[in-house]
Amino acid sequence: MKLNKVDEQVIATLKNTQTGLTLQEIADQTGQPAKKIFRSLRKLFENEMVDCNARKYTLLTDKPPKKAEDEEALAEEE
Repeated sequence: MKLNKVDEQVIATLKNTQTGLTLQEIADQTGQPAKKIFRSLRKLFENEMVDCNARKYTLLTDKPPKKAEDEEALAEEE
C-alpha cells in the first residue's frame, strides 16, 4: 500500500495521542478537509493500520506497510 501526503499527516497526528482522536479533531490538527481525512482513515483502517472505537481513531502500528517487493523477496528466501 502506498501512502500519500494526507495518510502520512494522519499517521503523524495519531502518533502524538494516547486516547485517540475523532475525524474532526484530525482534520483540525492537519488542516485538511474532513472528506480527505475520512478517505485516508478508511484506507488505513482497511489495511489494519488504525482502529476505531467510539468514533475515536488510534494508530495500531507505527511501522510502515510492507512493500510488495519486500514480500516477494521473503517468499524467494523460503
